[in-house]
Amino acid sequence: MDRANRFRAEAASHGLPSEEVEEWIRSARPAVYLAEGGDGPVAARIGGEPLLPHGVPRPSEPFVASVDLAALPPGATGLPLPADGQLLLFSGVDVHGVGRQVPDAVLYVPSGTPTAPSPVEHGGCGGRGPYRPRELRTVWHQPSAPMPESFALDRWGDFPEDEQFELADELADAWAHGGGHRPPWDLQIGGHPVSPQNDPVHDARGPREAGPSEHGGTAHGDGADDWCLLATWKCGDDVTELDSGTAHWVIRRQDAAARRFDRVHRYVEMA
Repeated sequence: MDRANRFRAEAASHGLPSEEVEEWIRSARPAVYLAEGGDGPVAARIGGEPLLPHGVPRPSEPFVASVDLAALPPGATGLPLPADGQLLLFSGVDVHGVGRQVPDAVLYVPSGTPTAPSPVEHGGCGGRGPYRPRELRTVWHQPSAPMPESFALDRWGDFPEDEQFELADELADAWAHGGGHRPPWDLQIGGHPVSPQNDPVHDARGPREAGPSEHGGTAHGDGADDWCLLATWKCGDDVTELDSGTAHWVIRRQDAAARRFDRVHRYVEMA
């Protein structure tokens, strides 16, 4: 509430319409941001060798991270994820213009499941070795605002006016100045994506249908609004092949609740 009130005050000082200010607040989603540093328990591990359950086939892409779901504050991601266990993320570095379903890009390992290290074969997974091992012990959780262009498209349909895009940018600036900027992070769970190119959640929704939506825009296809961001990894110096590389994992809420992580769509992009 403090962040929302600071945003309201900042937006009012710039004369931004209160109706759009409240819509921006409603559009924010909870998110968890994980980073290096700190002296808390390990919330996630990036790189190195994954710990896989016995008998699970080796994933088709390199291991990115394992997230200890029990280390995340309850409800902080806004996603219907299990309360404990490990969420393993996998991704190569090949950039794709659009996302694609990768059945083994995410693996959920329930707590207590016997696991063993699975060495990375340098001849597989795109011919590269494992990513640099790191421990993420810092856990931030706060509302995540949409990308301005995504807000404009959701609010005003497929073809917003230039003034509406400009208003979305001004709302984003006011949100950041009011304390809503993202903290330093390496791995994001839940929330809205931040992308150097296109919004992966919008991409997963697919083509829009004609006709007005509840907020004056257009309606997506069936179940479109069920798509949400599962995780984002800022590759950084871990992937020298990409300039400001980013990997996203996107899933339907109903699939996350049913633990159908084989239905995840995975995106890789660069600035």
